[in-house]
This record gives sequence, C-alpha cells and structure tokens, in this order.
Amino acid sequence: MRDAQLTINRSALLHNLRQVKLAAPHAKILAMVKADGYGHGALVVAETLSPHVDALGVAFLEEALALRMAGIRCPIAILEGVFSSDELAAALSAQCYLVVHQVEQIALLQDYQGTLTTRVWLKVDSGMHRLGFSPQAAIAAYHQLQSFPAVKEIILTSHFACADDLLSPKTQQQIEVMEQLAQVLPPLAQSLANSAGILAWPQTHQQWVRPGIMLYGSSPFAAITADELNLQPVMTLRSRLIATQSVAAGETVGYGGTWLATQDTLLGVVAMGYGDGYPRHIGGDTCVLINGQRVNIVGRVSMDMMTVDITNIRAKRGDEVLLWGEGLSADEVATSANTISYELFCQATARANRIII
Repeated sequence: MRDAQLTINRSALLHNLRQVKLAAPHAKILAMVKADGYGHGALVVAETLSPHVDALGVAFLEEALALRMAGIRCPIAILEGVFSSDELAAALSAQCYLVVHQVEQIALLQDYQGTLTTRVWLKVDSGMHRLGFSPQAAIAAYHQLQSFPAVKEIILTSHFACADDLLSPKTQQQIEVMEQLAQVLPPLAQSLANSAGILAWPQTHQQWVRPGIMLYGSSPFAAITADELNLQPVMTLRSRLIATQSVAAGETVGYGGTWLATQDTLLGVVAMGYGDGYPRHIGGDTCVLINGQRVNIVGRVSMDMMTVDITNIRAKRGDEVLLWGEGLSADEVATSANTISYELFCQATARANRIII
C-alpha cells in the first residue's frame, strides 16, 4: 500500500486556539472553517473547535448546511451571505448568521415574510475593495436593516487588506475609516481582526475576532515564524522512500532534465507528487526531512513521485519522509513554491491516507 499520510492533530488545533484567547482575551471568537477547514477537514475542525468558540465561519450556504447535517450546532456565519429568497430561508432555518455586503441582500431580508431571526454582520469596505458597502452607504444600510423583524442584532465588520505587513500604512487607514463610521452609528459590536490583526494590531480586537490561518499553525507574517508565535502545525504530510537510484556526474534527473548531477549522486524516490497536492513548481532549495535530516528535492516534482538527494545521509527504501508539518514548516515550503501555506493546505488531495489524532 502506498504509505502517504496526512495527519490532523486536534491537540495542536486547540493549542493554537489558546493563543488566540491569550492575544484577544476579551473578544468573542468566530473561527474560520471555510474551504473544508483550510483543507484540514471542516467537520473534524468544527467538532474540535465548536465547544470552545462562539461561532464558526464559512464562505457560502452549502458549507454551512453540510456542517448542520453532520450535527454541528454551534452558530455559523456565512461570510458571502445569501443570494436568493430560497437561500435566505434555508440559512435562517439553519440558524446561521448572515454577512450583508450589497443592497440585493438587504432587499431579501426586507421581503422575508417568515418569523425566524438572525444576527446580521454588516460588511463595510474600509479599503480592501472586494466586498462591502462604502462607509456612507453603510450608514443607510444600517438604518434599513435595523427596522427589519428578521434582524435581531447588527454587527459591524470589515476585512484588512495588509494586516500581515507591519510596515504598511493601510491597516491604520482602515482602522480610522471604521472609527469614523462608528462615531455616526449607534454603539455596535464590531469584528475587524483576522489572524494578523489578532497578533499584531490589538486595537482592532473589538468585540469579535476572526482567526483563520493561525488556528492551523501557520504564521500570517512573512518575517515571523509560527514557532516564534507559539503556533503548532495541525497538518503534517508524510510519505516514504520507495526506491533509491545512483546517478553519475553529468546525468540529468526528471522531466525536462532540469537538474544536473555535478558529482556521483545517490537519489531517493519519494511517493509524493502534485497529484497529492505537493506543489509542482517548487524551488530548487526546497527540503524534506528524512530521519530528521534535511535533504534537497532535485528535478521536477512529478504527479506521483519526487526525487531527493540522499548522498550525504543514511537512508534506505522504506524510510519516512516528512514533506511539511511537525519539524518542517509549511510556511517554509510555501515560500519555496512562491505561494502561501493556505494554498498548500487547501490543495492537499484525498490520495494521502488521512489520520486524525
């Protein structure tokens, strides 16, 4: 049997949640479980976190309904909101919170004839320029929403574009936009802080925080490691050496012959490739761990396999290979692939045997 394994560590998930609570002890927590729990499995993440958080965050209605059908009773916020009267009825029946970011969604709530109620998260475009009302339009939206029987509470929310960049002035500009808006509205609970906001911008904690990537043990900052933030990896991807191969100096390795052996080299073949979710366009300096020792990937990553240089270590067929996780940060691997850990996590496929611990 092909021994590729993807391990999800629930204790690490709870440890990272504790770091959220330490950083923002007075805020309620909306824990992000969208995109299948950032690739970790939405249900196992929701089951682990829901007794300890105030709500779960998903992107769209179907994600919320899947959790409800699986027995999750924790409040769920739908971050993209709903887009039809049928979706609204289903969301209210499932006791979901709704983000409202456009006038058509206000109209749906205005036209609703049922008796169910919800908390509405009124989204303000404070500078991200993706979703949300302009500050001036948000004032009008608030006055409409607060008159609807279906709306029992309004929470003001916005999303930071650059909170991960501590030198960018953008976050402070967005904070000021929200402060000015709050001065002309009645007192409302607010939700501004994502993972970077939680860790680096304490003035943004307000009444609700929205941790995402930090829950999964990854740093939201390019220059600060997860270890430095006391975050533990929740996902660990492992496989094994399935063969070794001697290559003479001057020979090339892999598709396209992109790697040239400058000396006689012993290669290990790892049962792991882009079909498993490992990034194909990985940098030549990327490492894996074999028996606790770092070795470099050589040649192109294939669909099912990759090759590594094991010339200078003791390694044999059957030895375990760690691709990322406990001992090798997904952030480091992502940097080598010119991407972010979010993408690595979300692209991990079902081919690896998934183990929950």
